[in-house]
Amino acid sequence: MRTQIAIIGSGPSGLLLGQLLTESGIDNIILDRVGKDYILGRVRAGVLEEGTVRLLNEARSAARLQAEGLPHDGFSLAFDGRDHRIDLYGLTGGKRVTVYGQTEVTRRRQCRATRFRGWFFLRELREGWCHSPYRL
Repeated sequence: MRTQIAIIGSGPSGLLLGQLLTESGIDNIILDRVGKDYILGRVRAGVLEEGTVRLLNEARSAARLQAEGLPHDGFSLAFDGRDHRIDLYGLTGGKRVTVYGQTEVTRRRQCRATRFRGWFFLRELREGWCHSPYRL
């Protein structure tokens, strides 16, 4: 198989990159050393940075994120018997994060890859499968 780009890792970033490249007409393959069940079952962080949310919107893949995600503008630290609010929105010129499980982002990308065959090729890498001096 020949491809223009090989993406190592089929987590949220690798799958999203594969989708964006495919939609731009760039052939790609996504390789991973673990299987789909492990990838989908792995619990991931629950906070998405603003840039990730923007890319998911650009990829037309954020409908559920927009409906269920919780915009988060800051947090509080409790010490000395008081809450101390850290206003991330104010301190960063209006940027925020969105509370939404990255596991769900991965699941949606994997489901989409499965539905549209040929979009991504996901392979489990086995010891010795890749002839490279670098361990994947």
